Amino acid sequence: MLKQITLFIFLTLLSVQTKSSYSLLPKSEAPKSVSNLATTLDINSEALSLAIKGFEKLKEQGLVNNMRYLTIIDFSKPSSANRFYVIDMVNQQLVLQTLVAHGRKSGSVFANTFSNQDASFKSSLGFYLTANTYFGKHGLTLQLQGLEKGINDRALERAIVLHGADYVSEAIAKQQGYIGTSLGCPAVPNDKINTIIETIQGASCMFVYAPSKEYLHKSPILN
Repeated sequence: MLKQITLFIFLTLLSVQTKSSYSLLPKSEAPKSVSNLATTLDINSEALSLAIKGFEKLKEQGLVNNMRYLTIIDFSKPSSANRFYVIDMVNQQLVLQTLVAHGRKSGSVFANTFSNQDASFKSSLGFYLTANTYFGKHGLTLQLQGLEKGINDRALERAIVLHGADYVSEAIAKQQGYIGTSLGCPAVPNDKINTIIETIQGASCMFVYAPSKEYLHKSPILN
């Protein structure tokens, strides 16, 4: 209940701030509100703030069909942490949080480097729309359409998809301190993939975050 109330307050303030240049809250108080919400949801405050900013912009552009859910992948956390979040934007609550893998050449415990290039085996940051589903070698799989030119817009070409993987599990994380890595895809636990896809399919917004000044400078959605 606390999560729902806090998220509702923040989203309401953000909506008002977007339309009225932060007239409701003094600028000195706004970061504190984001910080409190981030603590409640156990998520990086910058990741949450940027995700909602981009989500609102994409909605205004008419790109988001499934407007109920916002997905955030927080690569500021190690792979042993539950850094995959699905937020219900209608009911203002966190509906799912789990593990997610990054690309094998992005790093081991942490994802530190990113690429938009084919065969780089690295993750890509930025905003995506969930696209079509299909059954492949990993079972039910969700295609991801990268929306940021030069950052992740080759996701479909690179076959960057959301899929389940047996190397993404709490047991592996506990045993070795980190989970396995992918070829660049955000892989999640096998026992979570069906629920996740059923929830966020249909052109919902996904934001992959890392504390990257280069990304923030180049992002066409956030600038």
